[in-house]
Amino acid sequence: MSVLQVETKDHIAVVTLNRPEARNALSPELIVRLARAWDDIQGDDEVRVVVLTGAAGSTFCAGFDLARSIPLFTGARQPEDEWDAAVAADGALAGKATLRDFDLGRPLVVAANGHAIAGGMEMLLAGDLRVVATRAKLGLSEVKLGLIPGMGGTAKLSRHLPAAVAAEVLLTGDNMTAEDAQAVGFVNRVVAAEEVLDTAMALATTIAGNAPLAVRAAREVLRKSTDLTQAEALALETEGVGRMMLTEDAVEGPRAFMEKRPPVFKGR
Repeated sequence: MSVLQVETKDHIAVVTLNRPEARNALSPELIVRLARAWDDIQGDDEVRVVVLTGAAGSTFCAGFDLARSIPLFTGARQPEDEWDAAVAADGALAGKATLRDFDLGRPLVVAANGHAIAGGMEMLLAGDLRVVATRAKLGLSEVKLGLIPGMGGTAKLSRHLPAAVAAEVLLTGDNMTAEDAQAVGFVNRVVAAEEVLDTAMALATTIAGNAPLAVRAAREVLRKSTDLTQAEALALETEGVGRMMLTEDAVEGPRAFMEKRPPVFKGR
């Protein structure tokens, strides 16, 4: 069975890390397959929402495989197969796999059904919404290994957590609990592990039922506004509103409301 499973239905792509025997750690093969999957999803206009999860009964993701991937990155191990060779030849693949600076262009709901450590935590940071299992541990342990987070953890953490909390997580390498993460506003839902995927799918289904162009535009303004002044953010919002007013969906939504029927959005 493949180390990565991708299933698309009703405009939702469900991407499942499938190495439960290795705590869903990111091996070279999984890195390559994830990068390819993200390319495919980004180019598929039928996909309105993405859900990322781990194989049931395991850690969501323990980060990069310490036996296979990290030695390859440091040069301590030479490529042994096609997956190793691809990762060694393209230094950007690991970043794309973990969505370090690769934007899917639509909402990502991360369904962390177990611990999210190191690279797993960095994929959690890449999400727009986060559903995490009760008592799951979240952390960036790289400093304990003589490394620092390189897939966005160092740069993004203080954008999602209060500065003091971000500093403690990053510099101690200790984990925080899902409950603590929710308390500081990092996590949307904390539920039992067996309920994580269903909860994430419910959120994804709600989002997928909204006007897709409007969802993308709202997400774009939300994400880009972080680094803008209020005036710049308002200008970006105004531009987005103008674009949406020219769409068929903007006509369909109010019409359906007045006619007391579900809207039929076509993404145009």
